Amino acid sequence: MINRDLIEIFIELAREKNIERSELGTIIEQLFLFIIEKETGESDNCSVIVNLDKGEIEIYVEKTIVEEVDDDHFDITLERAIELEPDLAGELKLGDTFVEVIDPARFGRRLVANARQFLNKRTREVQQQYIYEDYVQRIGEVIIGTVHQVHRENTFVNIEQTELRMPRNEQIYSERFRRGDTIRALVKSVEVTPKGPDILISRSDDLFLYKLFEMEVPEIEDGIIEIKGIARKPGERSKIIVHSVDKRIDAVGACVGMRGSRIQSVVRELNNEKIDIVNFTEKSEVFITRALSPAKPIDLYIDDDRKYCVAIFEEGGLENAVGRSGVNINLASKLTGFTIDAYTKSEYDELLINQKTTLESLDGIKKNISKKLKNLDIVSVADYLGAQKSVLTNDLDLSQEDIDSISDAVNNFINTTHNTEKEEEVVDIDAITADIEVAIEEKANEAEDNETEENIEESIEEEVEDVTTAQEEENDEKSVKNDSENIEDDEEE
Repeated sequence: MINRDLIEIFIELAREKNIERSELGTIIEQLFLFIIEKETGESDNCSVIVNLDKGEIEIYVEKTIVEEVDDDHFDITLERAIELEPDLAGELKLGDTFVEVIDPARFGRRLVANARQFLNKRTREVQQQYIYEDYVQRIGEVIIGTVHQVHRENTFVNIEQTELRMPRNEQIYSERFRRGDTIRALVKSVEVTPKGPDILISRSDDLFLYKLFEMEVPEIEDGIIEIKGIARKPGERSKIIVHSVDKRIDAVGACVGMRGSRIQSVVRELNNEKIDIVNFTEKSEVFITRALSPAKPIDLYIDDDRKYCVAIFEEGGLENAVGRSGVNINLASKLTGFTIDAYTKSEYDELLINQKTTLESLDGIKKNISKKLKNLDIVSVADYLGAQKSVLTNDLDLSQEDIDSISDAVNNFINTTHNTEKEEEVVDIDAITADIEVAIEEKANEAEDNETEENIEESIEEEVEDVTTAQEEENDEKSVKNDSENIEDDEEE
């Protein structure tokens, strides 16, 4: 039997380490087996029974009764066995298995020296196992923690005594944290590593946005409103599809809240990320139109089989539809599952002409070159404009001279066909002069004594000269602008 005081020490350590009492018994058993194995090199024939309530520890070693002992850890003589258990003197014989009881006190200082080290190691492993099992069940939950350390690639967040890691790519790019900041994040994954569980948290994951709405909108938590899809570029813009199973409830209105209170709470949490809420519909045209919000297309050409859509916008609306770095149209594509190409009306008309016009119909392109292009499915002007130069040089083995001839032919076609500039207005100088002469007469008749007709004519001639000069300067600017655009087109080709 072991001193009860040692059991009390173990119990106190377990309490500090937040280890359950039942787990402590297993740790103490493993401790003694570890000491025995370290001393003898083997512990398979040993067993340890711990009774924390009574403060007792019993150690048993199975040995074989032999005439001559080779290894006292496995062997025991018949005389020694009878000495230990006199009551079994008539029953024991050579070859039998004898169970010897070991007094834990025999380990002495070795027990004290090894106990603390082993106990710390095992309690750390047990704690890590508890943390792993706890957070595996919490994957997908939103937690609140305190920033402990901020590194270049990771931000470490503490919750009680547990450390969680948020990599840079799981953060909102515009956010900067300081030690002591309180943040919310989603538990994304938990992995086992040699250093313990690696708990990954995220603020950029789509599910984090979903959970924030679930927390702010009771109808989502109750299942009345469903979030059917999320497309997000963290820190910039998000789009979500919502659907109400109850026709009496407006899904978008419920998510926005009274005077925008609900959605503003989510926006503030996401560092002012813009959020577009889209009502779900099975009509592709309506669905895509809503997904492209805040831009409004004037026309849509949809291929449901290929999941492809061409969206046409007003001249000033295309930039708003595409968004900065293409974020708006990319999110709309992700949300709807359609590949969306956006054009203005004039751009789309040009595209149609380019698609209909074959390269072999253009002047300046040799037939043998057009045949080579056709073999790679480069048939129309649009195909050529979309082809990479490496395809022409590597796959077709075209010389630079051949490529230049194709480019010249295509440029000539574009310049003559797609001249979208408005015709310059022609100013009728004669008509202006006639009107001025009439004005001279009228002013001469009305002139006062101190103003002569000659002075009036001189002032009006100056007006004619100013109008003529302004018109010439405007024509010169338009001419320079057209020349500059043609040079840029040539350089791009």
